[in-house]
Amino acid sequence: MSLALDLPRLESTLRLPVQDERQQLLQGLLQPTARIDSKYFYDERGCELFTDICRLDEYYPTRTEAQIFSDNREAIAAQLPDTPQWVDLGCGDCNKTRQWLDAVDPARVVGVDIAGEFLQSSIAAVAQQHPQLECVGVVSDFTQHLELHDLLAERPNNPPVFFYPGSSIGNFEPRAAMHFIRRIRAHCGEQGRLLIGADLLKPRAILEAAYDDASGVTAAFNLNILNVVNQELDADFRPELFHHWARFDDEHRRIEMRLVARERHSVRLARHTRRHFEAGEHIVTEYSHKYSADEFRALLAASGLRCTHYWTDAQDWFGVFLAEPA
Repeated sequence: MSLALDLPRLESTLRLPVQDERQQLLQGLLQPTARIDSKYFYDERGCELFTDICRLDEYYPTRTEAQIFSDNREAIAAQLPDTPQWVDLGCGDCNKTRQWLDAVDPARVVGVDIAGEFLQSSIAAVAQQHPQLECVGVVSDFTQHLELHDLLAERPNNPPVFFYPGSSIGNFEPRAAMHFIRRIRAHCGEQGRLLIGADLLKPRAILEAAYDDASGVTAAFNLNILNVVNQELDADFRPELFHHWARFDDEHRRIEMRLVARERHSVRLARHTRRHFEAGEHIVTEYSHKYSADEFRALLAASGLRCTHYWTDAQDWFGVFLAEPA
């Protein structure tokens, strides 16, 4: 008897070779205002720290969205197509998707994430718990390229429901968010849906505390990105020479996270490339845009989708939007 386990199908739509990804990272660090893409937060240590962040009293988005889902799961599921293809964008450990399987009864689960090995184990765990359910993993930097047409076409009678929780849409500049949602719209056909979470505008003190907690977990998370860059580029960043900074920018209606140099120093970024940092000079690591409910509906409309249903919490801190092709 074979002891081998049948693992779920795993595909890759990654476009850029690793060397090109590294070149993009290097070029971002060499801009007049240095920038590191927030996708580099999530190495093993970064994932652990983000899990800790989600448990913090100050970090309201995760628990607020979870409560909205819990309170309205059946009502939300009732508005979805029957036996859809459930497409979890940035699925991580698939924990959020697991909570929907009984209510939605999908024909297939498609988990999309950039971390291939982690994705394989996450999708395998879902398949093990639900042996009759087809599970597929797609390794993709879906924020840049979303290419699922052929996969979704395998089940033409099961329209896709794209699931994008957690307010990750806020990490996009508004115009880039529109282009991203348009790529989702292009996969929806006539019956597809988008179920998406978005963080809403609220008092500055609440927003800033969520990204700069008193216990310093978010600071550790932000600084850890330098360790990831060191691995990717064979660089020699010293995280102790930077400090975490997070503020709400009223003009752009977003939280901006930075790493600010504590003193003047130089960093080797590649074999023959160095970057000098003056004291107070910073690296941008994340934007998190906040919307009013009406602004987010307008963003969906500009992307070719019509918001049909909206759910929020008692304080109107977070919004869950269900949208269909306009």
